[in-house]
Amino acid sequence: MRRTTLRSLAGIAALTTLALTGCGTQQGLADDSPAAAGPAERTITAKRLARLTQPHEQTGMTLLEGPLLDAKGRLLVVDVTAPAGEPKVIRVDVRTGQGTPFHTDERGAYTSAQYSPHDGRIYLTDYAHGEIVSLAPGGGDRQVFFTGKVGGAAMHPDDLAFDRSGNLYVSDSRGLSEGTAEGRVVRISRDGKKATVLADTLAATNGISFDAQYRGLWFSELTENRISYLRLDDQGGVTSRHTAIRVDGGLARTDSIAVDADGNLYQGLHGRAAMAVYDRHGARLATVEVPARHRGLESATNVAITPGGTRAYLTVSGPAGGYVYTFDALAEGIRQSNGG
Repeated sequence: MRRTTLRSLAGIAALTTLALTGCGTQQGLADDSPAAAGPAERTITAKRLARLTQPHEQTGMTLLEGPLLDAKGRLLVVDVTAPAGEPKVIRVDVRTGQGTPFHTDERGAYTSAQYSPHDGRIYLTDYAHGEIVSLAPGGGDRQVFFTGKVGGAAMHPDDLAFDRSGNLYVSDSRGLSEGTAEGRVVRISRDGKKATVLADTLAATNGISFDAQYRGLWFSELTENRISYLRLDDQGGVTSRHTAIRVDGGLARTDSIAVDADGNLYQGLHGRAAMAVYDRHGARLATVEVPARHRGLESATNVAITPGGTRAYLTVSGPAGGYVYTFDALAEGIRQSNGG
């Protein structure tokens, strides 16, 4: 989420601003821009599966996010800047790469998607309107799950994670447009009735994921290129917080996070069509790269890894359109590497 002046988050202006500021593309960067790499790290080349979208006439861009696999292995992705009437959630046949409309509405600017372990519905973060909405598994029955202020301030929910009981943990990217450290991590009870700030004074909070054992949360701060760890107790309260990884991304910045069965972190990069992979102790293990010859791609926002398998689906976007790429992950997928 690039630091720039946000215009009104209403209608098409909200979508254009959101894309420019941060869930994805950064204009003017080459997709082979340099980033720091340790001598022992691997380079994994992702393969193109499908082109799903092209820049929308109304918004001038497209931005894919929130990859999520359903029980039948079908992939869902959100298009953050899709205008009213065009698909805001797209279902993808991972065997053929064919995309079909799954959900649209008049106002949502959705930046992530995740299944709830409590009710099985699909939950979406609406960054522009400060809401969390849910859909039936088939894409209909849109309901507003949570809206309103938390701690006296409206949210800009970006990504989300669920604990085993179905409580939500949300990255709130407040302060992005002003360049101020007003971001938060917010816990919302599974009935939507109670919201608690777990961490604040953060720099454009973006990615969020539980670790493999559900002992704590990893979260990224986009404007600091920093990943922190929030240790939780059995009731979801905070016991400690510390900076865990400083991402040397050069021109790129930290976007969404996923975690595999071995506890490895997959850190999406905004401003580069690549993903950095770290172990749980902070060692850089690999960089997932889109081939440099694939021009016009400027972000790799998030990944879904097949539960019980290693096939991974990466959302990549830029002036050339919105794409899904595939690669083999370092370990098997779990809930923490499927959506959010």
